[in-house]
Amino acid sequence: MKKIFLPAIVLMAVLLVSARLTNNGKKKSSDVDWPEYLGGSDRNHYSALTQINTSNVGQITKAWEYHSLDSGQVQCNPIIVNGTLYGVTATNQVFALDAATGKEKWKFAAGKGGGLNTNRGVTYWTSGSESRILYAYDSWLYALDANSGKPIKSFGEDGRVSLKKGLGETAKDKFVISNTPGTLFEDLIMMPLRLSEGPDAAPGNIQAFNVRTGELAWVFHTIPHPGEFGYNTWPKDVYKNTEVGAANNWAGMAVDKKRGILFVPTGSAGFDFYGGNRAGQNLFANSLLALNARTGKRIWHFQLVHHDIWDRDIPAPPNLITIKKDGKTIDAVAQVTKAGFVYVFDRVTGKPVYPINEIAVPKSDIPEEKSWPTQPVPTLPKPYARTTFTESDINPHSVDHDSLLTVYRKANKGMFHPFGKTPTIILPGFDGGAEWGGAAVDPDGIMYVNANEMPWIASLSNTPKDDELSNLSPGQRVYTLNCAVCHSPERKGNPRSGYPSLIDIGQRRERDYVSKLITSGKGMMPGFTSITGTEKQALIAFLFGDEKVEVASESKDKKGPFVPYKFNGYNKFLDSKGYPAISPPWGTLTAIDLNTGKHVWQKTLGEFKELTAKGIAPTGTENYGGPVITAGGLLFIAATKDGMFRAFDKKTGELLWQTELPAAGFATPSTYEVNGKQYIVVACGGTKLGTKKGDSYVAFALP
Repeated sequence: MKKIFLPAIVLMAVLLVSARLTNNGKKKSSDVDWPEYLGGSDRNHYSALTQINTSNVGQITKAWEYHSLDSGQVQCNPIIVNGTLYGVTATNQVFALDAATGKEKWKFAAGKGGGLNTNRGVTYWTSGSESRILYAYDSWLYALDANSGKPIKSFGEDGRVSLKKGLGETAKDKFVISNTPGTLFEDLIMMPLRLSEGPDAAPGNIQAFNVRTGELAWVFHTIPHPGEFGYNTWPKDVYKNTEVGAANNWAGMAVDKKRGILFVPTGSAGFDFYGGNRAGQNLFANSLLALNARTGKRIWHFQLVHHDIWDRDIPAPPNLITIKKDGKTIDAVAQVTKAGFVYVFDRVTGKPVYPINEIAVPKSDIPEEKSWPTQPVPTLPKPYARTTFTESDINPHSVDHDSLLTVYRKANKGMFHPFGKTPTIILPGFDGGAEWGGAAVDPDGIMYVNANEMPWIASLSNTPKDDELSNLSPGQRVYTLNCAVCHSPERKGNPRSGYPSLIDIGQRRERDYVSKLITSGKGMMPGFTSITGTEKQALIAFLFGDEKVEVASESKDKKGPFVPYKFNGYNKFLDSKGYPAISPPWGTLTAIDLNTGKHVWQKTLGEFKELTAKGIAPTGTENYGGPVITAGGLLFIAATKDGMFRAFDKKTGELLWQTELPAAGFATPSTYEVNGKQYIVVACGGTKLGTKKGDSYVAFALP
């Protein structure tokens, strides 16, 4: 037989194609599926698919739309495995669809009527012929048969295990849920937890459960116990969880499966805005932890905010990346933040890739508060959101320019200025900078992150004492202490900041619904499990306008821990028309080369069409939900308040395609291939930021 010699370039192409094929000639599932939250255990939002690319993306159209018949905010990043799409509805019902047609295969509801909290997706596990879907509902982790949607009865107690299992006795009656899918390593699943942000918060322990049995495998104390590393960074009895809790992971984790290292970003200790009862650096709150995934033992850590009193939770999972710096290849981990910074570390040693400086910050003027004197700020990469706000940054298009300037001049400013009785402008605001959608990173080490540029204004005041509340009815007293911070003392709410009016709530909701909402929370509102018994009855009666004071005043419910200062509410710094007080852009999309720390490009993300019609360049909008990038050279993102779905050239940031969704897509898309056809799908629940409600998932593909 005559030998055939292929040119080197042809041979290389053959090898590349072969590398992406399995033995039976099909592409590897990792190339066509979206098998884990945000695409994979590295949380890089990346797909190797190329069918839809920069040359043809303008031709894509709607392939199918699935209506869950369950309207409301949906933040889910669906997973796709072997042609089946798994996702959740607005009330946390789990479903499976044919990923090529959108036809429903099964749906499972853990609770009667569904839940009220948002859920960002599910986790898929398989071994041999068995496959499971693991997802959180209320304070439980469920295991379902991936083919039928029925609970796995051998898992935990009749198919579920309590998410409070490794939190200790103090968590028994406290608010504990999970918004974010768990992270798999071998037969373990590590679960994020969302807890109260007040002094009644449960401890934020990191827990690993056995996927097969539901048994608790290990626990890591984020508020260390006596004898554990970091114990001396808190007052000695804080670990008992009587007045301080949380330091939890709620945003999700990443895992280096080859090395067995779990990367866990944590949030602040509760109470978020006052730390007089938790003097010290407060490890491991606001930290990036590297743990042994099999045992939960600490390998290294870095604290991004010391003694947090600004609610600077780490908002998203880290990205596991490989970069080249000074001619050296580094397996690294990159963490985005609300503050607009990216921190980059050697994945194994924890050594910063770029220098991080401890900068001096202002001291708190609250006498009991012992704020930390310095905070760590990276020299590179350059921030992707503004961290300073000067008079020249006041919105030039606002009819209220002069009054906004007056407010600005009277307020405290500065990235780490502690809150006090004088209002403080915080920028980026409480929702970032980066938010829970997180960042995407391609194999070349380019990070893509969308960000909010919204200033918020906040302050503290003395907590009312019992004698100051004595003239209030029992229900109004409970409302004042627990609800007024967001919904205002007059119950009129703050719709511009996302907090609805409770006036005439009885005309819109049933008592049972309101009772469930108080305990379980809704959306991003935590549940107030400390409000029970007659106090809860009095509160509901007060809200419905039929409180009987003589009966309600008999309440003997146990009171929670007393904190001398209260937060005066989450208020965006807006003008009278509801636009940000800061000059545009109000939403951005940035490409950052993590090999050098330099920006590649930055674009405005989103628009207010009424302002564009006046000749104002697109301003950007607040945005929630992350991007997806592909080997086809594209970046897909919804996220914006304007309800658009967009595709950009990832190299240049050029907008290549956009379409209006049936409702805003406040969720990270997913992309996958079925039967040789590539799809891109996004959840369209709307609702957030005052947008219209939706109930659908919409998939797009080439004709």
